[in-house]
Amino acid sequence: MKKILNTPETFVDDMLRGIYLAHSDMLTFVNDDLHSMVKTRIRPGKVGIATGGGSGHLPLFLGYIGDGMLDGCSIGEIFQSSSAEQMLAVTRAIHSGAGVLYIYGNYNGDKFNFQMSSEMADFEDSIRVESVVVKDDVSSEDPEARRGVAGIFFVYKCAGAAADEMMSLDEVARIARKAADSVCTMGVALSPCIVPRVGHPSFQLSDNEMEIGMGIHGEPGVRRTEILPANQMVDEMMGHIFRNMTLGDGDEVSVLINGLGATPLEEQYITYRRVHETLRDAGVRIHKVYVGEFATSMEMAGLSISVFKLDDELKRLLSKPAHTPFFTQIQL
Repeated sequence: MKKILNTPETFVDDMLRGIYLAHSDMLTFVNDDLHSMVKTRIRPGKVGIATGGGSGHLPLFLGYIGDGMLDGCSIGEIFQSSSAEQMLAVTRAIHSGAGVLYIYGNYNGDKFNFQMSSEMADFEDSIRVESVVVKDDVSSEDPEARRGVAGIFFVYKCAGAAADEMMSLDEVARIARKAADSVCTMGVALSPCIVPRVGHPSFQLSDNEMEIGMGIHGEPGVRRTEILPANQMVDEMMGHIFRNMTLGDGDEVSVLINGLGATPLEEQYITYRRVHETLRDAGVRIHKVYVGEFATSMEMAGLSISVFKLDDELKRLLSKPAHTPFFTQIQL
């Protein structure tokens, strides 16, 4: 294991201290707990939006706290859920009278702890909480088993813009659910990652292998195969997306090409070129393209493709400005 760290045990806390020092104008923590991160300025009367999940995925999850997006995030150890108590501390800190929306991925630990936090917020503080669980990874045939991966970015963006317009909790939750229902993601892995406390690769792939559909924690994918040419790889990934999303002539989408941590931008743009051709040939218009690292898995090589189907409402909200320490967009 070759990593820049002090000890595996302090890896996450040292990372968080660095983020707070670098971005003290935008981020702070509550309850004397580095793992309970919130915005430094909470807007009165606005719906608060919180997320949470394990570390090891920067800029997911905490990287989207800021103007026009999220208000808080509870942060777990590497690939581990944060606690219900940490989520509750974030909820209390970002609640300003209009309720709180939870947006999180479809993982058992997160679902259990967010549900517990929601119940405690209602019982102890009379804070109304709504939840949206994101299941954008179409590598599974079972919709209920699908994981939340890079496509959650679009849900954050649209819900955050709606809350920034001072919409009600019911409306912000409606938009978040619509966004979650409108995005599909498919990934591919070329190499494993190393969790610092473990000290060795989380799985094995031969030098000439890739795994189509592998999850961001190394969960099994659709199939393991020899490394394919980029066009053939994209065609297979887009085939899964097209089978799970009705797209055709005149439809409009946004596309996100997400590097998993060790994939050069050059390779991400090679991937996007083929995605663009595939959508163009299907008569689909592309409104906005995002290329870069949005949801990583430590130093895993590979990437994912997310396609977000737009209507007028989602397009308007996606196009609004946002500014966080890890993401900035001017008005489109």
